[in-house]
Amino acid sequence: MIFISAKKAWDETHPEAVIGLLEVSGVENTQKCIPLDDLKRETEVRLREKYGEFTRQALVALPIMAAYKSYYSRFKKTYHVQLQVESIAQKGRKLPNMSPLVDANFVAEVETFILTAGHDVAKLEKPILIDVSREGDQITQMNGEKKPMRTGDMVMRDAGGVSCSIIYGQDNRSFISAETTHVLYVAYAPNGVSPERVERQLEKIEENIHLFSPNAVVEQKRLLKAE
Repeated sequence: MIFISAKKAWDETHPEAVIGLLEVSGVENTQKCIPLDDLKRETEVRLREKYGEFTRQALVALPIMAAYKSYYSRFKKTYHVQLQVESIAQKGRKLPNMSPLVDANFVAEVETFILTAGHDVAKLEKPILIDVSREGDQITQMNGEKKPMRTGDMVMRDAGGVSCSIIYGQDNRSFISAETTHVLYVAYAPNGVSPERVERQLEKIEENIHLFSPNAVVEQKRLLKAE
């Protein structure tokens, strides 16, 4: 089990925020999983039935979406999970086929609306900290582009730098690949999202992993709460 702690700056900058941590080892991430594919199709149907007729205003007025909208608005950005839900529910798009570990998170994320990143634990370098972005921080995004970061965003850092942030997403060092067998999921919830909702997101990811890797071991499942 890896140790992850929160810096005081996160606690002070984002009162009542919640970070959910789910670490799972012994995962088989290379085989196509029919039950997971079936769940994806069922999820698409549920989203279309539930939100297919929603206007954008109605969708972002939902409590969890509203909390993320408020957070993203501070950075003049649009919550990308909102856009993903709209594309599935209203434009007929399908959930993508990435890898089982990525898909296990994504299918849960579009139902719970809880923003969650997945990291290959073998690629993370201790110490691992929940923090906020500061002046001079940058992140190398998945496409290899180095992006200067605005201050005050919720981030996870390791010894190599910023591994993930709410606004800028994940880095290009610690992403999940087909070879990943030990994974860390980090759910980022701003003020306005209850701990119970974050716990449910972690539970859903765990359930989805056991569809394709029934012998996977949960190393930790816990919440960090800013007071």
